[in-house]
Amino acid sequence: METDLAAAYERCRQLHREHGRTYYLATRLLPAWKRRHVHALYGFTRYADEIVDRTESRPSAERAALLSAWSNRFLAGLRGEPTGDELLPAVLHTIAIFDLDLEDFEKFLRSMTMDITVTSYRTYDDLLDYMEGSAAVIGTMMLPILGSSDPVAAREPARQLGFAFQLTNFIRDVAEDLDRGRVYLPEEHLDEFGVTRRTLRAGVATPAIKALIKAEVARAREHYALAAPGIPLLEPASQACMRTAFQLYGGILDEIEAIGYDVFGRRATVPHHRRAAVAVRSLLTRPGTPVQLAA
Repeated sequence: METDLAAAYERCRQLHREHGRTYYLATRLLPAWKRRHVHALYGFTRYADEIVDRTESRPSAERAALLSAWSNRFLAGLRGEPTGDELLPAVLHTIAIFDLDLEDFEKFLRSMTMDITVTSYRTYDDLLDYMEGSAAVIGTMMLPILGSSDPVAAREPARQLGFAFQLTNFIRDVAEDLDRGRVYLPEEHLDEFGVTRRTLRAGVATPAIKALIKAEVARAREHYALAAPGIPLLEPASQACMRTAFQLYGGILDEIEAIGYDVFGRRATVPHHRRAAVAVRSLLTRPGTPVQLAA
């Protein structure tokens, strides 16, 4: 049993290392005993995302059935039944250790189900409803693992950091999401700048598209500003990790700005030397110091 659990945690770590390189780097700054629990949550969310995104050639009903079957194995595991799954034992163990709120997992799976059939969002409130399950709950799942001197005060900043990270991904990955038939930027924002799906599909960063992306970058930074007060409230041993993640994900916005808001030319990434510098600076920063996006 212990061997199976160790193998499940290792599988989650591998998924994290392969698909979440920026966040994986930040996680290395956590105490060793916390890392595997963060890997477990990442593995859970990534695996569900893979079911949705890597089965696109199949009919929607079949994809929904695959996600439902995996969700049912998860629910069976919560009831103490064998799952026959390579990573769920680690997730279930982490949930039990930290008494994580199961409603967060239900909301997450609901948003993953939405991704199978929903390809656009009319308003920003509609998008926030989706991101509540796909992003905000990741922050609240993480909070008990990271620890906080004031969990109540830290909860809303944790939610906002989830919004900030995911909106950053949506802005960076406009072209990639279009290839999957999805547009996460709200239709009301596209309308405001005279942008359509057709103009986005053309893959040319017109002045209107650049203005749209600039506005979305500013909106994402508002979420980062709302998230910032939560990091000094975390346990001192967790602050370097989240400070690094905060600044590196926020740094993606800087890179988008540096390339003139052209999200079609190349994928905006933070250079390796800057990643290392941010990590070192975070380790040297005194716990409790206010956090802000790196200059």
